[in-house]
Amino acid sequence: MSRPNVVLFDYGSGNIHSAAKALERAGAEVTVTADRVAALEADGLVVPGVGAFDAVITQLNAVRGGEIIDKRLAGGRPVLGICVGMQVLFAEGIERGVQTEGLAEWPGVVELLEAEVVPHMGWNTVDAPADSVLFDGIRDERFYFVHSYAAQQWELTPDKTHRPPLVTWAEHGSRFVAAVENGPLSATQFHPEKSGEAGIRLMSNWLGTLN
Repeated sequence: MSRPNVVLFDYGSGNIHSAAKALERAGAEVTVTADRVAALEADGLVVPGVGAFDAVITQLNAVRGGEIIDKRLAGGRPVLGICVGMQVLFAEGIERGVQTEGLAEWPGVVELLEAEVVPHMGWNTVDAPADSVLFDGIRDERFYFVHSYAAQQWELTPDKTHRPPLVTWAEHGSRFVAAVENGPLSATQFHPEKSGEAGIRLMSNWLGTLN
């Protein structure tokens, strides 16, 4: 069986090296690039992200990343966001008083975690839906988080004509969205590339959904 072709979107932010290695271990043929054609035509597109919400949006906009993601999703082509690459999929981010418009694939606001200690750094369990594909076989595992901000509510109104999104939660002070599976669009707040064998299994599960 041929390995799926995955583009790791290299727009200037993210753990490119470790994510590429993890995807390769999971079974992908990985290309690290910001090339528009390659990103549109790949079997899967991974959008990493570290740092501030507004900086990641600025970098994505500079290479028309939002447009690429939109076009892929319109054609049912899978996209996986990681960490801030997940956060920017929401409508808005608020960091240190700075309000930034996100890509608005989902409604909602990314805000400072309501916890005594931030950042949330380290291993944590998640509460995944029973029918989750991403967490198949790894629902009881721990995953590695490094973040101070998250979406703490899920605001997308269910659409009766489509399968409802599967939302996975975690807790650090309060509950926050740890992962989403929404048709061709998936995302994790944690870093699967830093989550050991459980993270590799999650990436392998995602690769299994590619057309």
